[in-house]
Amino acid sequence: MSMAMAMPMCRAMQPQPQSHDHCTSPHMNLRSSFLLLPHSQCPSPFLNSLSCAQSQIYSIRSIPHPFNWTPARRRPRSLTVKAMAAIGEKSKKVLVVNTNSGGHAMIGFWFAKDLISAGHQVTVFTVGEEASEKMTKPPFSRFSELRAIGVQTTWGKPAEIGKIFESTMFDAVLDNNGKDLDSVKPVADWAKTIGANQFLYISSAGIYKPTDEPPHVEGDIVKADASHVAVEDYLRSLSFNSWCTFRPQYMIGSGNNKDCEEWFFDRIVRDKPVPIPGSGMQVTNIAHVRDVSSMLVLAVEKPTAANGNVFNAVCDRAVTFDGLTKLCAKAAGRETAAIVHYDPKSLGIDAKKAFPFRNMHFYAEPRAAKEILAWRSTTNLPQDLKERFEEYVASGRDKKDIKFELDDKIILESSRAAEPATV
Repeated sequence: MSMAMAMPMCRAMQPQPQSHDHCTSPHMNLRSSFLLLPHSQCPSPFLNSLSCAQSQIYSIRSIPHPFNWTPARRRPRSLTVKAMAAIGEKSKKVLVVNTNSGGHAMIGFWFAKDLISAGHQVTVFTVGEEASEKMTKPPFSRFSELRAIGVQTTWGKPAEIGKIFESTMFDAVLDNNGKDLDSVKPVADWAKTIGANQFLYISSAGIYKPTDEPPHVEGDIVKADASHVAVEDYLRSLSFNSWCTFRPQYMIGSGNNKDCEEWFFDRIVRDKPVPIPGSGMQVTNIAHVRDVSSMLVLAVEKPTAANGNVFNAVCDRAVTFDGLTKLCAKAAGRETAAIVHYDPKSLGIDAKKAFPFRNMHFYAEPRAAKEILAWRSTTNLPQDLKERFEEYVASGRDKKDIKFELDDKIILESSRAAEPATV
């Protein structure tokens, strides 16, 4: 996938033509609601000196049309969950089916806390066994925090959800576990049987087809053979009073047990070069998990508005790989970080094993949540990364003995061609 990082002429994003490929939403394509402008005509928050030639550049902001923008440092925070409760219909009983591993696990943790703060009743049903080794890692190791505020917690198999809860009534059910129909179908069928009013599903922004016109927006073409797509289609067929799906991308936040920012911190605190595949100007999206959680809470409290919609559960800013490295360095109290750019193919390196992100432009925008749910992002990477670094140090990971064999191979081979760059 390619993206021109400098735009010499103004062009409006046009609606996508009809295609025989899968469309992500029967209701809308939000791509046409945004404009790309030449650098000379853009408000400064849109392009922070965006340039192919300057590796210091690390973030861009997309501005809705008409241009109603607020400088980032004065950007209003999103509604608090207590404020959202004031606009909700009533206290609801919500079941969260939570995965037992990966980055998505912390979604259920944060969502449960926010729902309780908003005045709802919550049960978290985690896949697996409470006594398993996985439960010794965050966020599961912090489930006592949930129970302390009134969240009910239980464990088991999704296929046996009917036996576990029998005819217990829930107003809303979130499946934050299944990646395929075999995993989600038992949960969705049971929810339909008990008369749940709303069903929410955590899908993935990874199901979008690569495009020459990023960012990915709701309504863009998805991979027809993606397992998440089959789940979304099935939920649509069940005719819940309200159902919706959320497509997150990369996330950071307390309780995460999948490396994201930690991968960069590991190298920066040890004064090791950070190996970045390609040019380092690849653009991606990294949201704080509180953005995903606040979006979910709004959907629960606005079921009619949310019904039948796909929501990109991401923040509203993009960041480059080099830019993320620089932000992590600053969060760690460093002015600079050494970067080694390399070509995975020429070095015979599997970038999926050597780097925590996709080696391509890959980012989505949360247009549907803004327009339909009146949601606002609060992700602030410079500040959020400082908080994450404090937790990183508190965990003692900065003192652990970590091996960097693959890094060493990359750096050795790359040093024959060029010196490390500094950002």
